[in-house]
Amino acid sequence: MGTDMISPEWEAYLNGLVPTRPAELQAMEAHARATRFPIIGPASGQFCYFITRLIGATSVFEMGSGYGYSTAWFARAVKENGGGVVHHVVWDDELSKQARGHLTALGLIDLVEFHVGEAIETLRNTPGTFDVIFNDIDKQDYPLSLPVIRDHLRSGGVMITDNMLWHGGVIDPQDQRDTTKGVQELTRLVMTDPAWTSTLVPVRDGLLVAQKR
Repeated sequence: MGTDMISPEWEAYLNGLVPTRPAELQAMEAHARATRFPIIGPASGQFCYFITRLIGATSVFEMGSGYGYSTAWFARAVKENGGGVVHHVVWDDELSKQARGHLTALGLIDLVEFHVGEAIETLRNTPGTFDVIFNDIDKQDYPLSLPVIRDHLRSGGVMITDNMLWHGGVIDPQDQRDTTKGVQELTRLVMTDPAWTSTLVPVRDGLLVAQKR
């Protein structure tokens, strides 16, 4: 199918409900529009911020952090929760460098720990458990990430996974891409596992929100 499930009009409406963001965050949004870089966007960012605030999270691990846009939303929430750490993980040194610049400008750099490497392996080798784990890695690897996430998420912690509508691919029987199958399989695994309490929120390209029981 390959089309956005939320119309531009609805996306504009939802984004318009998000409180005014700092100028640096708005500049990051403008850069994403100009370069077609995939960020979670304002409405999804606000949702991630809300969940992080709601559960009082002070430790967040991001799997696939881009140039720090989603990191900023999590870090803002963690700061307001009294402080803590957000782990920013990307393969690319340049994206990590850009993220450092943006998060410094936002006054959030002291809350962020940076990693350059493969996200699943980085999480596997990071000690401790986390309040929130955000999953936005290559979609074909989503099922592989789940056991590692489960091991590193505290009881009562929340996993948030992006792109769960996959631009309509998940309901297109002709879409047999590995990425689409990865999204569908993660959805099945989480939704049918009594170890999770979960729901799929149709904001932007879909967020799977699952609390570890």
